[in-house]
Amino acid sequence: MERNKGKRLGRYVGDYVVFDLETTGINPERDSIIEISALKVKDHRVVEEFSTLVNPGRHIPAGATAVNGITDRMVADAPDVRTAIERFVEFIGDNILVGHNIHTFDMNFAYDAAWNFLGRELGNDYVDTLYLARRYLPELSHHKLTDVAEHFQLQTQGAHRALFDCMMNQSCYEEIGRLMEARKKSGNAEQEEEITCPSCGGELVLRKGKFGMFYGCSSYPRCRFTRNVRA
Repeated sequence: MERNKGKRLGRYVGDYVVFDLETTGINPERDSIIEISALKVKDHRVVEEFSTLVNPGRHIPAGATAVNGITDRMVADAPDVRTAIERFVEFIGDNILVGHNIHTFDMNFAYDAAWNFLGRELGNDYVDTLYLARRYLPELSHHKLTDVAEHFQLQTQGAHRALFDCMMNQSCYEEIGRLMEARKKSGNAEQEEEITCPSCGGELVLRKGKFGMFYGCSSYPRCRFTRNVRA
């Protein structure tokens, strides 16, 4: 069955929920969520906070603890995955989600948890700031969240705990958003035109096909919109 996942957007919005997960590993089929945090933002300001450790019902590998510092003892009295993801889904509602590297990581874990434990799809549209950082900060050699934060002279001590990463990412998203707005005001909006799919609102990405380069919708195969690359 095809997943009804939300669309990846390339927009700067004022109302959204920035979120981050910590997990026992990188494979959604084998690993589990051990921390969920989120910040609800209205008109570019944080108005509400959600954060919980999660008991995965199994041992947390030493490799995961080395990254995020979360141990078995810390999650012993935490809610299980079903309870935690239910609270998270209630918190986010139908808001646009924002996160760093969520397209290939956090969204998959969250989607699987919502489907497996609640029997529902997580269809929220989302903005992955990793893609925005690559586009608007090409001068950086790496685009990890801490790299982007350091570029904007933001505090990075405490990284790899979900709530702190949410705070750091929310600030980074606002900084990148100001760059996007400045480019539009300067009249250099040609590239921005290529970001949004006019058919479904997803993001257009540059791809190579049989007849050369073209823009295709990131929501493929649900949306098959394409646009030729302009000379």
